[in-house]
Amino acid sequence: MAQSDSAVFDQAVKALNNFQIEVPSWGFANTGTRFGKYTQAAAASTLEEKFSDAAEVMRLTGATPTLALHVLWDLPNGVRDVSAVQALEARFGIQAGSINPNLFEDQEYKFGSLCNPSSEVRAHAMAHMLESIEIGKRLGSRDLSVWLPDGSNYPGTQSIRKRIGWLEEELRTAHAHLAPDQRMLIEYKPFEPAFYHTDIADWGMSSHLARTAGPQARVLVDTGHHYSSQNIEQIVAWLLHTGLLGGFHFNDRRYADDDLTLGSIDPYQIFRIFHEIHAAAEDGLPLDIAFMIDQSHNLKGKVEATVQTIVTAQELWLKAALVDRAELARLQHACDLVAAEELFRGAFWRDVRPLTQAWRASNSLPEDPLKALRDSGYVERMGRERGGRQAHVSSYA
Repeated sequence: MAQSDSAVFDQAVKALNNFQIEVPSWGFANTGTRFGKYTQAAAASTLEEKFSDAAEVMRLTGATPTLALHVLWDLPNGVRDVSAVQALEARFGIQAGSINPNLFEDQEYKFGSLCNPSSEVRAHAMAHMLESIEIGKRLGSRDLSVWLPDGSNYPGTQSIRKRIGWLEEELRTAHAHLAPDQRMLIEYKPFEPAFYHTDIADWGMSSHLARTAGPQARVLVDTGHHYSSQNIEQIVAWLLHTGLLGGFHFNDRRYADDDLTLGSIDPYQIFRIFHEIHAAAEDGLPLDIAFMIDQSHNLKGKVEATVQTIVTAQELWLKAALVDRAELARLQHACDLVAAEELFRGAFWRDVRPLTQAWRASNSLPEDPLKALRDSGYVERMGRERGGRQAHVSSYA
């Protein structure tokens, strides 16, 4: 291997070794749309099965050591289920990741949870938040990932300003209960299920609430939670600049919160986001960013889609790592627009698959994780054990 090739490989190894991404427990379970649900025989229906699927993804990719948990779905008995989770961690070698409170399913939340006009409902939601924080403490999980469906559908039906005040108060209360090593990540979404106003609709509102809540609060960016054509990497740059970027929920979208596999619609967007993060790191900004997947697949196989997403994320992360940012900075300063853009686009178009394959081989991982999944028969075996019929696994080119 030539010296230049060796240097590039060393750079690739460093980038991929430092890239870990969390998978969601709900991504392995049967999910649906508001019109219905298509079940899969191999889908996980218990937390044990979710841990098993997460361990298989980790075996294939080497990049997913943690599993995000949704409290009411994965720990229906709250803190009483912590010991069962700890046993699964030990059995499968996968650690509990971010803890996700459920503030949208109870009937009490029809008019909101932490923003509900009823103080009794707000107290009910806060009790769930505090139990979620306690679960995180007992599991050693750093991040509490907070998403609210709160909002309204019709003008004049709610006081937007009063709801801001209630939300500020509740988040300060939750923050006060965090352990010193815990964080609260505040997610935003412009619409759905609320269609007139959403209480945390954009990154500016989330940033304000993070500052108001306390120093351990940060903003969580879900790549599907934006209006069409919004410049997400500019939002990321602002959050990096202000020190408020806490994490990501990665997915792709064509219209709204579509939960499509990463890079299936616009891989260039994810590359641009990753470039901003690499650039901030090279500029010496202190970064502490949780990379997480948030996808629910109705048509693609659960494990298959997760592996596909992780492989794509690794490739895009590496492409962005290999941007010649010193030369790019020179061209930017000179306002040489075409040369700067061509350098940037050239990094995106670079085929990094040989580098990712070499990295996997050096770590005793399958060079082609999707093919290894197919050859292992894992999905078919799970289909027989879980659903009594063989699940379909597509072939790969």
